[in-house]
Amino acid sequence: MADTADTTPRAATPPEADPAPVPAPDRPAPRRARPAASGARLWTWLMLPGTLWMTGFLLVSLLLVGTLAFGTTDPLGNPRFGHDLENVTALADPAYRTVLLRSLGYSLIACLICLAVAYPVAYAIALCGGRYKNLLVAAIVVPFFANYLVRMYGWSVVLSDDGPLLRGLRSLGLADGHTKILQTGPGVIAGLVYGFVVFMIIPLYAALERMDTSLIDAGRDLYGGPLRTFFFVTVPATRQGAAAGCVLVFLPAMGDFVSAQLMGGPDQIMIGNLIQDKFFQGQNWPLGSALTMLLMAVLFVGMLGYLRRTRKDEAEAVR
Repeated sequence: MADTADTTPRAATPPEADPAPVPAPDRPAPRRARPAASGARLWTWLMLPGTLWMTGFLLVSLLLVGTLAFGTTDPLGNPRFGHDLENVTALADPAYRTVLLRSLGYSLIACLICLAVAYPVAYAIALCGGRYKNLLVAAIVVPFFANYLVRMYGWSVVLSDDGPLLRGLRSLGLADGHTKILQTGPGVIAGLVYGFVVFMIIPLYAALERMDTSLIDAGRDLYGGPLRTFFFVTVPATRQGAAAGCVLVFLPAMGDFVSAQLMGGPDQIMIGNLIQDKFFQGQNWPLGSALTMLLMAVLFVGMLGYLRRTRKDEAEAVR
C-alpha cells in the first residue's frame, strides 16, 4: 500500500523570541591621560625654586629686622643686637603716631582717587576698546616701565611753582602767585596717585574683561539709567578686581618715601621717610627696625582683611 501524506493539521508554533541581552560584565574604564594634572605638577616644580628663594630671603630679612628692633647702638652708631624694649616703647611717641596716621590718610586718599580714575579707564578699554584693547593697555602700561624715581622727578617739575600746570592756571585766572602744589599734602597725594594708578587699572580691566556683558543689558532694563546700572551691576560684579587694585595701591603707598621727599615738605613726611632717615642719616638702625616692624604690622592687617574678603566672596560664589 502506498504511503499517504500526513494531512493532520498541526498547531502553528510561535516564533522563538529573541533571547534577552545578557549584560556585559563591568569592565574598568580605560585610563585616560591626564595632561592637566601633569601640567599643573610641572608648573608647581618650576615655581618651587623661585618661591623658596623669595620666601627664604623674606623670612631671613624679617628675622634680622625683628631681632634688631630690640637692639642698641654703640657710641660709634653701629647696631648691636640685644633685648632692650626702648625702641619698641619709643613708637608710642606722639610724633611717630602723627606720621603713621598721616601715612594712612595719604595712602587711603590716594587709593580712593586711583579707584575713581581707574574705573572709567578700565571700563572704556574693556567694553569699548574693541580690537584696540591690547594697544590701549600697552599705551597705559609702557610709560610706567620707566624708573619710578625718574617719573617722580618729572612729576615734580610739572607741579612746581614755575611748572606748566600752575602757569596755565594763572593764565586762566584760577591761581595766583601764592598758589603752591609742591610741599603740600595734595602734592604728595598727587605723586602717589600718579605712581600707582596703573596698579588699579590692570586688575579692574581684568575683572571687567571677564564680566558677562549681558548683566549690563539686564541691569539697564531693571535700573534704567547707566549710572544706576554701573553702581548696582558693574561695581558688585567687579568688586574683587577693585579690592585687588586697592591692595596693590595701598601697600606700596604706605611705604613710599619718594613722593613725600620730592613733593612734600617737613610737615608732609611719611613713615617711609622716617625709616629712611633712621637707617641712612640718623644711624639708628634699631629704631628704624622698630618702625619697619610697625609698618609691616599695619600692612599685614590690610592684607589679612583682603584675604578674608576674598575667601568670603569665593564662598558666596560657590553657593
